[in-house]
Amino acid sequence: MSKPVVAIVGRPNVGKSSLFNVLCGQRISIVKDTPGITRDRIYAEVSWLDRNFTLIDTGGIEPDSSDRILQMMREQAQTAIDTADVIVFMVDVRQGLVDSDSKVADMLRRSKKPVVLCVNKVDDIRKFGNDVYEFYNLGIGDPVAVSAANLQGLGELLDAVTAYFPPSSDDEEEDERPKIAIVGKPNVGKSSIINKLTGKERVIVSDIAGTTRDAVDTTVRHDKKEYIFIDTAGLRRKKNVKEDLEHYMVVRTVAAIERCDVAVIVIDASEGVTEQDAKIAGIAHDSGKGIIIAVNKWDTVEKDGKTAKKFEKDIRNVLSFIPYAQIMFISAVTGQRLTKLYDVIDSVCASASMRIATGVLNEIMTEATALQQPPSDRGKRLKLLYMTQVGIKPPTFVIFVNDKELMHFSYVRYLENQIRNAFGFVGTPLKFVIRERGEN
Repeated sequence: MSKPVVAIVGRPNVGKSSLFNVLCGQRISIVKDTPGITRDRIYAEVSWLDRNFTLIDTGGIEPDSSDRILQMMREQAQTAIDTADVIVFMVDVRQGLVDSDSKVADMLRRSKKPVVLCVNKVDDIRKFGNDVYEFYNLGIGDPVAVSAANLQGLGELLDAVTAYFPPSSDDEEEDERPKIAIVGKPNVGKSSIINKLTGKERVIVSDIAGTTRDAVDTTVRHDKKEYIFIDTAGLRRKKNVKEDLEHYMVVRTVAAIERCDVAVIVIDASEGVTEQDAKIAGIAHDSGKGIIIAVNKWDTVEKDGKTAKKFEKDIRNVLSFIPYAQIMFISAVTGQRLTKLYDVIDSVCASASMRIATGVLNEIMTEATALQQPPSDRGKRLKLLYMTQVGIKPPTFVIFVNDKELMHFSYVRYLENQIRNAFGFVGTPLKFVIRERGEN
């Protein structure tokens, strides 16, 4: 069962990033007293009591801008509204109820999505308490008074948010069919790939970037096995605006990746790998999902004997943080190598679900430490005591050591490479947890 997605929306400078940072327990979003400082969509995993969810910080919605900005902001807001399971609509008690708040509230009301109205900057309830009641005029429910800066009212806010989550059930039957998210920039051929796989126009295809408005699930049957493909709207770049980073489109990408087993990152062969591709890959990697890089429109590239190798080298350089990712060169138009995609998906799914016996892991660990001695600091050397696998999707390993402060990330990477050399683990990240003896 995938985690719910919660998006924080509201006008600029009402405190969305401050709330996001407090709920995540770390300073992830830049907080500055200047409207519009949040350029990039930031997301994090949040836990409240026994519920886990994905929280997304968004840029401000400002309906009262020029016509072009008005249209763009409405579209971005609608994307967040369509994708999130619950919306936290933040307003500012000190600025009071303004016309822009009412316009955003109208959008939220029409969406029929659950909305929690969050009134921020209520630092003193005796001083601002009566002002909170003004926001009942928005007509979207009871306002929850908080102060993100002073950590007040956050429990009530989270209770209100999680009340909209479906009941958690350990008995819910798990759908074993592989779920594959097709993600990437606009107009790289994501919908065309799914249409070619299904043999019909299941998803609207257009040369206009950003045609796909909603995440669409498509069931495809191949060799008596079913796969669920999730098509997503591409991450979109704003034009004629100073900031050139993505806006709300990442909401949909994060939600799709959260639901999938394997993320197929589609790259346009005519453009090569870009910074946006790296951003999407980072989302999938951080989420612990299997990753396949599909270089589409390969039929349009002039080739010699070294073209594919050079292209793969460029991808590995830009996406150096996911060396395990599988790379394919395909064409949605001609169908080139598309059927091979199923074999690669099966391989990645098998790797993500692979379990290694504890005894075998410790043999590999012993051999690894004999080949390359663990690091030391000030005369104290790291000792690896024990290793065991504790989870899958992604495969997760716990290593018990004498002093985890001595475990340098480079040695963890060395151990990871030894494990991959022995068992493959193609296309899937590996997660390592370092603990000291006696630590729970």
